[in-house]
Amino acid sequence: MTRMMTGRARTTAARVAAPIGATAALLGTLTGCSTAAEAEVPIDASYRDGTYQANGTYESPNGSENIIVLIELENDIVTDVEITTNPNNPTTANYQGQFADGIGDIVIGEDIDTLDVTVVAGSSLTSNGFREAIAAIKAEAVES
Repeated sequence: MTRMMTGRARTTAARVAAPIGATAALLGTLTGCSTAAEAEVPIDASYRDGTYQANGTYESPNGSENIIVLIELENDIVTDVEITTNPNNPTTANYQGQFADGIGDIVIGEDIDTLDVTVVAGSSLTSNGFREAIAAIKAEAVES
């Protein structure tokens, strides 16, 4: 009986999730807001050398958080990264600090198109803000 109820719950959740996603995409289109998929830069794009900065936001159990990501690019390779933390509480300060301390070891020397940061030094939610900032940086730096 538990197995059937679990199956029904998953099926219902799947049926509800699809219309919600479609509705969000439609609302974004109607209001002129771009969705993440629309803002993505093609993989293997070329980027202008330079230093770029973007804000990345994410949700934590303590509310909305953000970090500022500064990336230096040369021939599409990340040559430097700096994170400015903006914690709203001590727990966030701890995780953002761990993220900022460990991100360089993961991304420096990597092609910006291959970055897939999920967890850095135990910080997983901060990665969401980092990925948002990288998407904005790629959109700004892409060569036309």
